[in-house]
Amino acid sequence: MARRRTLHPAQLAATVLTGTALTFAASMAPASARTTPVDTNITQIASTVPANGDVNPYGVAVVPESAGALHEGNVLVSNFNAASNLQGTGTTIVQVWPNGHVSTFATINAAHLPGACPGGIGLTTALVALRSGWVIVGSLPTADGSGATAQAGCLLVLDSHGAVRETLSGHGINGPWDMTALDFGSFAELFVSNVLNGTVAANGATVQRGTVLRLGLAIPAGHAPRLVSHTVIGSGFGERTDPAALVVGPTGVGLAANGTLYVADSVGNRIAAIPNAPWRADSAGTGRTVTRGGALNTPLGLAVANSGDILTVNAGDGFLVATTPSGNQVQTVQLDSSGDPAGAGALFGLATVHNDDVYFVDDAANTLNLLH
Repeated sequence: MARRRTLHPAQLAATVLTGTALTFAASMAPASARTTPVDTNITQIASTVPANGDVNPYGVAVVPESAGALHEGNVLVSNFNAASNLQGTGTTIVQVWPNGHVSTFATINAAHLPGACPGGIGLTTALVALRSGWVIVGSLPTADGSGATAQAGCLLVLDSHGAVRETLSGHGINGPWDMTALDFGSFAELFVSNVLNGTVAANGATVQRGTVLRLGLAIPAGHAPRLVSHTVIGSGFGERTDPAALVVGPTGVGLAANGTLYVADSVGNRIAAIPNAPWRADSAGTGRTVTRGGALNTPLGLAVANSGDILTVNAGDGFLVATTPSGNQVQTVQLDSSGDPAGAGALFGLATVHNDDVYFVDDAANTLNLLH
């Protein structure tokens, strides 16, 4: 049974890991294609390639408090590919200091896990760091980098020194693709998008079975988090395997201060809103459409800025798009222009910090960058 918690919006704003967002009205307005390009002010912080050669950085999480090997304000980045460049085989999380220093926070061995993780290890964008020092990362593994061999995976719970202490599998976890969290210290809620519900069996055809889960974790002092509730709060999202992207489905998730969870619906080329996400006891289906089309071009990573704007990055062209809660696309910034077509396939995870600077990974260059 799902645990229902009632919070004042100010409490919610203070605990959302993607940054403190302002409460706003959730009325829908048509998307505006008249976005305003802005001058790009980007700093390359560091390479995300660790000693074992893992590439394809996906997840981005800012460390909220120092604990163990974790340092407050540093950035964790998960790698999806091994040195072979096969998708769904990456095993490392690196920790990046704002000054560019990099260390390997974790190297995860599928043969030495404390619990089940169907298929092994392939670390995804589903990455959060909790105030209690626990780090949770998703795994969507493959045997050979192809969608045909993708398996359900799990969520891996790491301590503050990078050791896996627990795995979370089943309970609707099936290809965890992205994640955000609501962190109360001794309790946390994870919001996880899942992309493998019937996807592999469909062999490239689109199926309407992608989900968003809310997982409740009890975090007793000195002990690993314990799963105490699981609820499907979003369902019916389009998903499919893809020869270039491995899988396309509901991806980035970001929680606003009024309890609305925004979802980057990659197949639908839209941003969806799931109301009352921390408290609802049922599925909102595919949610309310905030905006569709316009400057969106297969949105992947998503974060909510302090201003309340919804920031998404495009798989199709390397642009970041800022959308107001009412659905107006108000700004675009080109973060990557490499490749052909320009910027395609380069962007995935991002995270905002208190001054609305944006950390993002560039898969084309295997770097962590900062947009000022």
